[in-house]
Amino acid sequence: MKDLNKKTLITISGPTAVGKTKFSIDLAIILNCNIISCDSRQFYKELTIGTAVPSKKELKTVKHHCIHHKSILDTYTIKDFEKEVLIIINNEFKNNDYIIMSGGSGLYMDAVINGLDNFPKTDDKVRKQLNSELKKFGIEYLQKKLNKLDPLYYTNVDKQNPRRLIRALEICISSNKPYSSFIGKQKIIHEFNLFNMAMNIKREILYNKINLRVDKMIDDGLLEEVKTLIIHKELNALNTIGYKELFLFIEKKLTFEQSIEEIKKNSRRFAKRQITWLKRKEDIIWVNNDVTPEEIKRNYFDFK
Repeated sequence: MKDLNKKTLITISGPTAVGKTKFSIDLAIILNCNIISCDSRQFYKELTIGTAVPSKKELKTVKHHCIHHKSILDTYTIKDFEKEVLIIINNEFKNNDYIIMSGGSGLYMDAVINGLDNFPKTDDKVRKQLNSELKKFGIEYLQKKLNKLDPLYYTNVDKQNPRRLIRALEICISSNKPYSSFIGKQKIIHEFNLFNMAMNIKREILYNKINLRVDKMIDDGLLEEVKTLIIHKELNALNTIGYKELFLFIEKKLTFEQSIEEIKKNSRRFAKRQITWLKRKEDIIWVNNDVTPEEIKRNYFDFK
């Protein structure tokens, strides 16, 4: 039950390329509020084309927080984001009834909504051993290991992200419990209402939109952007779809055409994981991407 005297945080999730950016801006205009970006790669000022940052015109139309406010050289954790966003929300509510948080980084959004889970301390020796196994046996070895120790988390984790695999495995091994057993245990009572919605679209339409967006990024100069960043390619911020594939082209490990196809393929896989992640949640209202902001306002917020 919503408290009509409380302010409301509106979260807008959904797979990449579904249309969250435009919808969020249009809804913000109608509700006369601002937006917090919850895309963990749009934080970095060096990344623009490959992260689909809103255009200059869009950024002028509605104020956006957490876009290009950090450098890839900065240390910026999920905990840092959680703390920063809660301060932003409280400040926004001094003047507005609503604030929108929109983006596809589910872990970051969960940190704000539910708080970060308390994980047990881990042994540095375990992490070093896992890193050694990654170098010696490859990522497939870690994937099989995590699937054995925590099949539930394995279904949701980004299986191509060694950092995520190692983090989960070090918790499993150090605690002798599944990583997933520590997730979602901490519940936070906020001083504001929460309205969580997710946008979706038929898979074939979504995949076509992803392919077209990648083509536009290439036309807009993504390769040139990537070339300026290759000296930093080992940074975690650049272990990002659209960048890592073009690094391989620059290093002559893929042809240009192959790298573009890899970007499209990895983007489609990422979208599928995002949908899987969101569908396990029970407090999300799903809408098709052709829903209008006016409909959302009329159906959910005109009682205020």
